[in-house]
Amino acid sequence: MTHYRFDDDGNELPPVACSISEINENIKSLIEEEAMLQDVYAIGEVSNFKKHSSGHIYLSLKDENSEIRAVIFRTYAQRIRFKIENGMKVIVHARVGVYVQSGSYQLYIDTIQPDGIGSFQLAFEQLKDKLEKEGLFDVDHKKELPQYPKVIGVVTSPTGAAIKDIIKVVSTRYPFAKVLLFPSLVQGELASRELTAGVEYFNITNSADVIIIGRGGGSIEDLWAFNDETLARAIYHSKIPVISAVGHEIDFTICDFVSDARAATPSHAAELATPSLTEISNKLNELSLRMAQSVLDKIEYYKYKLAELSSTKVLKNPISMLDVPKLDLIYLEEKLDSSFAGLLSAHKIAFSEVSSKLTALNPMAVLARGYGAIYDENNNIIKSKTSVKEGDSITIKFSDGDIHAIVHDKKE
Repeated sequence: MTHYRFDDDGNELPPVACSISEINENIKSLIEEEAMLQDVYAIGEVSNFKKHSSGHIYLSLKDENSEIRAVIFRTYAQRIRFKIENGMKVIVHARVGVYVQSGSYQLYIDTIQPDGIGSFQLAFEQLKDKLEKEGLFDVDHKKELPQYPKVIGVVTSPTGAAIKDIIKVVSTRYPFAKVLLFPSLVQGELASRELTAGVEYFNITNSADVIIIGRGGGSIEDLWAFNDETLARAIYHSKIPVISAVGHEIDFTICDFVSDARAATPSHAAELATPSLTEISNKLNELSLRMAQSVLDKIEYYKYKLAELSSTKVLKNPISMLDVPKLDLIYLEEKLDSSFAGLLSAHKIAFSEVSSKLTALNPMAVLARGYGAIYDENNNIIKSKTSVKEGDSITIKFSDGDIHAIVHDKKE
């Protein structure tokens, strides 16, 4: 912008230069006055993507020949459901503005959509891919449903058709089970938080044997609360088996993939969670018949074995079993007698020899031949006359008795 000056006589004076700020402000005014530039739909490829800690998003959009910088302020960034990545082709609604301080113009984006696929579907695919890589959908982690649950926890709307269908099916199939409802929103911004709280409540209180989480069918936007990452992790970490019953058979959510079982409808979930009384009765009848048949088969088997054993020789003539042992016993008895007789004869001979030796050495035998043995008063044998003196009492032992005497005299 040039400022022209004139003197009092009408002569043109040299122009005065504009400031940089004035130039940028004028450009800003021109752009903002152009209605077309304030309501722009643009398509391009994302590059230089950066999300600031403040929540604002900065990026560039480009095509084959050109590039333009863009910004998405935090208020609009919070509404984005999918993850923006470099190289992604997007369609944006924006206005063109000038940042006076740097003299640059850029797009101020208020909405952004992936080109060729809806933002909800893209966000679903991105989260599904992320959780699948982390292992939240692994079959090995899924828990078995209890066969005979006492309490069935249900996380759903208290006014929806889902809870009514579940109660109806449970009361018909397995009235012994109790249905415990955790009321929750199933649609809207607060729904995922309440659904997560329901799963966590049953785990903290341990008040259910199995959990059913779900609602009736709807669009992907209606079911979006069941695609929440926090809810998916709460289901994954649940100690209680979880059945996902979201929408109809053709609808899938993140809950369906992470839960321990997936049901097409809430009614189907109630069937998965409970046994059928009719099926139980039929099974008991079948087991009863199988048990009776098993008993009859056992009886027939043992009757056959008894008949087979009764025809054996040992049962027909049991005393014949003793023939061989009896002969063995007789043989052993004869062998024992023979051994004992030989041993006794040997001991008799040895005894006779020892007896002869003892007889020869027996002093009483000497006495029997007319000799006597002399003992002093202390009953010690007297071997020499020097062992006594005159006047000592002595005892003379003969084979037929003793004589007591007194020594009167000793001679050489």
